[in-house]
Amino acid sequence: MKVKGNHVILSFILIITGFIIALSYQFANEIPKSQFITDGQWKKEDELRNEVLFEQSVNRNLSEELRAIQAEINTIEEEIAIQERTYFNLVEDLERLRMVTGSVGVKGPGIEVTLRDADYVPDGENPNFYIVHELHIQKVIHELLVTQAEAIAINGQRISHGSYIQCVGPVIRIDGNTSFAPFVITAIGDADKLFDSLHLPGGIRDQLLSDQIEVKIEKKDLLMMDPYLSERG
Repeated sequence: MKVKGNHVILSFILIITGFIIALSYQFANEIPKSQFITDGQWKKEDELRNEVLFEQSVNRNLSEELRAIQAEINTIEEEIAIQERTYFNLVEDLERLRMVTGSVGVKGPGIEVTLRDADYVPDGENPNFYIVHELHIQKVIHELLVTQAEAIAINGQRISHGSYIQCVGPVIRIDGNTSFAPFVITAIGDADKLFDSLHLPGGIRDQLLSDQIEVKIEKKDLLMMDPYLSERG
C-alpha cells in the first residue's frame, strides 16, 4: 500500500501533540499540592490583609492623637513654667519690697558709715558748723538708696522710705526716737557698689569732709537688722 505525503505529516503532528500532552501531564503531577491555593485560602488572606490595613489606619489615627496630646501638654507645661516664673518674680519683688520698707528682718553684707562731730572747734567759730546735722545723714541715706541698698539703719534703728529725720540741737530724732552722735549708718546690699558710690570724687564723702564731719566707711561681711515695725513697737 502506498503511503501518501499527507498521511506522514498528519502522523507527525499527532506524535508531537501526544508528546506535549504527556509532558504537560507529567509536569502537572510533579507540582506539589501545597503550591495550589484554594478559594478559601485566597479569601482568608484577603481578610487578613484588610485587617492589617485597618490596624495600620487605626495606628496612624492614634499616632496623630498622641502628637496632638503631646503638643497640648507641652503648651500647658510652658504656661505653667511662665506662671511659676511670674510667681517667683512676684515673691522676690515682694520680699525685696518688704526689706526696703523695713517690714521684715534682713541680714547680709553691706557697709557701715560712721559720722562724728569734729573733735576741734576753733575759737570764735560757731559749733553748729562742726556737728552732724540731719542734712548730712540724709545725703548718705539718699546715696545708699540710689545705689540700691536693700535695708538701712541709723544707730541700729531701722528706717523706711517714710521715715523722717529731725535735728534737735546736738541730737537727732529719727521717727520720734532720739539718737546721739556718733551716727552709725548701716546699709545691706552690694558692699563694693555701696562703698564705691560714697567715694566718688566730689561725692558724699568729700562733701562731708568739707563740712568738717569725720567720716569712716567700712565694708561688712554680715549685717543684721530687725524689722522697722519692731522699732516702733
